[in-house]
Parts: sequence; C-alpha cells; structure tokens
Amino acid sequence: TWKWVVGPMFLYLCERLVRFWRSQQKVVITKVVIHPFKTIELQMMKKGFKMEVGQYIFVKCPAVSKLEWHPFTLTSAPEEDYFSIHVRIVGDWTEGLFNACGCDKQEFQEAWKLPRIAVDGPFGTASEDVFSYETVMLVGAGIGVTPFASVLKSIWYKYCHDATNLKLKKIYFYWLCRDTHAFEWFADLLQSLEAQMQERNNAEFLSYNIYLTGWDESQATHFAVHHEEEKDVITGLKQKTLYGRPNWENEFKTIAGRHPGSRIGVFLCGPEGLADTLNKQSISNSEADPRGVHFIFNKENF
Repeated sequence: TWKWVVGPMFLYLCERLVRFWRSQQKVVITKVVIHPFKTIELQMMKKGFKMEVGQYIFVKCPAVSKLEWHPFTLTSAPEEDYFSIHVRIVGDWTEGLFNACGCDKQEFQEAWKLPRIAVDGPFGTASEDVFSYETVMLVGAGIGVTPFASVLKSIWYKYCHDATNLKLKKIYFYWLCRDTHAFEWFADLLQSLEAQMQERNNAEFLSYNIYLTGWDESQATHFAVHHEEEKDVITGLKQKTLYGRPNWENEFKTIAGRHPGSRIGVFLCGPEGLADTLNKQSISNSEADPRGVHFIFNKENF
C-alpha cells in the first residue's frame, strides 16, 4: 500500500510547497471598489503575474483566516496593468474580507490600512479557448458571469487596438439571473461594449440576452409598462431584459442557421443541470457532415 501512497503524497506536498512559496510573494491592493448589493472589487498588482482570459486564482487573507484559501475568477483582462476579482458578500469569510478592507466604514481608507493578501495562481479554464473560434456562445448563470467579464474586456481591448487580427467575428452572450442584484456591476461593462461597437458601426458583433429567471407578477407588469422605452429600466441597456428561461433548442437552431459550415464554441460557467442541457443541444444540433455546423461545448462549474 505504501508504494501507491508515497507518489500521490509527494505530489501533494510539492503542490503545498509551491503554494506556500507563492503566498510569500508580495501582493499590493491598488484599489477597492464597492459595488451595489455588497459586491466588492479588489484590484491588485503582483510582480511577474501573467494571466489569460477566464482564469482563476486562490486568495488568502491572513487577517480573516490564516489557513483558508478561496477560489475567485479573474474579472480583469490581460491587457490591463492590474488583475481584479469581484467578491459577493455571502458568508463569514467574505464578510470578514469586506470589513478588513474597511468597506463597512464611511471615511476614506488609506492604502497602508488595507489587509495583506496572498495569491496563488492563475490557473487555466476552458474559457481561454474563446479566441480559437469565429463564432461563440457565452452562457453565464448568476455570478458565473465573472469569467466572461474578463473575456469581454479583452475583446474590447483587442477590438480597439487591432480588430483586423481578431479571429472572433460574432459573440452570442446569454446571462441568466434569478434577481437583479447581480446586474449593476456587469451592466457598466456591457454599456461600454455596446457604445464602442456602435461608434465603429459594428453593433452586430455582440448579441446579448439577459434573462431574469426569478421574476414575479409585479416585475412582469413593470416590464410591460416600460417595454417601449429606448433603454431597459433594469440594466440601462438597449437590449431589453427578458423574463423566464431561454428556449435553448430554438437558440441553437437559429445560430446554426446563421452560421452554416462553421465551428461554434459554446462556453458555460454555471450549474451542472444547465451544462447537461447545453451539452445535449450542442450534440443534437451538430451535423454529421464534417463540412456542416458543429457546436463545441466547454464548461466550468462552481
């Protein structure tokens, strides 16, 4: 038995040593941004830190817990001179981080008062392959939208500086939320992309659909009253918020009809049940002919 145990234990110890070494490297918090509904954004810098879109890191805050490491998806783009994460305050550790960063105080916090942060990573995910396709479907469920914040930011930078070398030509973005709490911080990014594409006369580059799945009768009535307004009353975007859940079969068939003979990347960050649905639709809507349309499914779960 010991022969089978020694190998894995050696690899585990190596991994722990690497994490300890990384945790000793200095991380500087350059900015803390408080978003609505107790979501904070930490912008950080670390010497030698290099990332790709959609990657994640492990974070430890010794002021909150000396042993706990928590994974967070990076919401910044590789083109930015910092890396960032968005943290929703939903538990003891996140509440401790919120307080340690001084977010519970009204006065301005000096940088030297911010807590020490240890970072391990970044680590790769399926979202890194998004630039390998000409057409992609991005599906985020709730807070699962975070890796696509990084993707869309990077696309925005690439599009601004050298759009001719960008292989990606069309994005279909779907965001499913139970309530409006998660809209605020991400809607700003979508508004910037929307304005940028209109300025460059390429508004068709990004098609996005926001679904509010936890709606009730009063919300539906409010939606009906304001439907004719130029911008959506919830997100401030030109694309109106939809109520209920997408009809995935119709969505896949529509996209397949618009892009015949192409490979379409389907990227999901969400629950396992939604992953099963999208995987089945990707298989059933892909043609047997190698020259036909093919949906390539990629997922990461939380």
